[in-house]
Amino acid sequence: MLKEIVKYPLGIKGAGTKEFADVKSPFSGEVVASIEQADEKAIDAALNLASETFHKVMKVMPANKRSEILAGTSALIKENLEDLAATIAMEGGKPIKDARLEVSRAANTFAIAAREALRLDGEQLAMDNLPGNEARIGMVLREPLGVVAAVTPFNFPLNLVAHKLAPAIAAGNTVVLKPSSNTPVSSFKLAELMRRAGLPEGALIVTPCRGSKGNALVKDRRIALLTFTGSQEVGWRLRGEVHPGVRVILELGGNAGIVVHSDADLTAAARAACRGGYAHAGQICISVQRVYVQSSVYEAFLAQFKECVSALNVGDPLNEGTDVGPLIDQGSVDKTSQWVDEAVKQGARLVAGGAKTGNNCLTPVILADTRPDMNVICQEVFGPVVSVMKYDTIDDALSQMNDSRYGLQAAVFTSNLDVAFKLARGIDAGGVIVNDTPTFRADHMPYGGRKESGLGLEGVRYALAEMTQPKFICLNLNPQVQ
Repeated sequence: MLKEIVKYPLGIKGAGTKEFADVKSPFSGEVVASIEQADEKAIDAALNLASETFHKVMKVMPANKRSEILAGTSALIKENLEDLAATIAMEGGKPIKDARLEVSRAANTFAIAAREALRLDGEQLAMDNLPGNEARIGMVLREPLGVVAAVTPFNFPLNLVAHKLAPAIAAGNTVVLKPSSNTPVSSFKLAELMRRAGLPEGALIVTPCRGSKGNALVKDRRIALLTFTGSQEVGWRLRGEVHPGVRVILELGGNAGIVVHSDADLTAAARAACRGGYAHAGQICISVQRVYVQSSVYEAFLAQFKECVSALNVGDPLNEGTDVGPLIDQGSVDKTSQWVDEAVKQGARLVAGGAKTGNNCLTPVILADTRPDMNVICQEVFGPVVSVMKYDTIDDALSQMNDSRYGLQAAVFTSNLDVAFKLARGIDAGGVIVNDTPTFRADHMPYGGRKESGLGLEGVRYALAEMTQPKFICLNLNPQVQ
């Protein structure tokens, strides 16, 4: 546990600003650390160093060395699990038991990347399918892009950062990272572990900054790829601000839904909706926000769901028994409460929760009788709010599920394989989980949204494809023959 205020300087030679900003616990208000802030000069210096390191070091570093660094980072993360978990709980408000799980996943993400770095290869392309090419051999190589600009959110300050860094380094790129201003300490600690694992200076540079200063990073022509996780409003705006030719990966969240069919295991469905709806106080881009239950089992499901939710413990994220911690700040509490109040005034029924308990905590909310035009349904709440609604037919469920601007992940509960596949194939989302919560994510699986939920894919192997580029080389073994 952090016992004193630690200062984290930028560590960019000749580019210190001497301007520090405090990072505070969203639960206690305690100052966790003080972080030096990057300005345009510091970002310029970071990009220069990252570009130079890419061309001189990372681009020519063999795969076995990149793999060794990533595997070493994975091992160091495991060795420092308790410290990293306490950091996540302190600066981000995530319950400590969930923070430990995030640390373990981050270690796994780097371990996967260590393996994938050794599998990054191209292919031989047959050239003799046309007459006259018999003496030619074609090959396709995968090459790194260059400098990756990574912008990450507060809700997974270690593992979402790992999903940017690990595949980027596995591919041979360098990274300039802008972590969330709410949770930058985890990034600094991870960068130190990567340095200890052998990552060269300049291969990863952490540049925390507030406000519009980060635009200098996003708009710079020296970056080859922008990978961003955050709100759809910011993400799509940044896509329009990058320099022509810069690749973009956007992971932008959603309002994940569950379909509970009449033949489903209602106990399992209720527990999954509870876990998926209120983990990290609903501040997960694939948090359960909408649950559609077939009419014949609606009341039975709602009763079980309410019972599960009422058993959740809300409070101090550092307490082992806490299930739901604080929202990240007071503004998030106020917005969530306002949307719940609006829904009730518009005819929704408050089944449970909604009390402000102090320390930026809000008791888990269950709503019923909500409509598609309410903010708690059509927008991303990013708070502990779940609405439970009825449907009659499978086609009705599909229509309601797809009536959304988002399409990141969804879930289906049924014991009928035909129903499962009809719903899974019909739901317009990047991933559909059958008989489990839509917040399920394994770090090697493809992960990305449709519609306004994003662009491109994460998941280490899939991110590697996004972070490399093909190069075709053709050898003429008989140059006398043209």
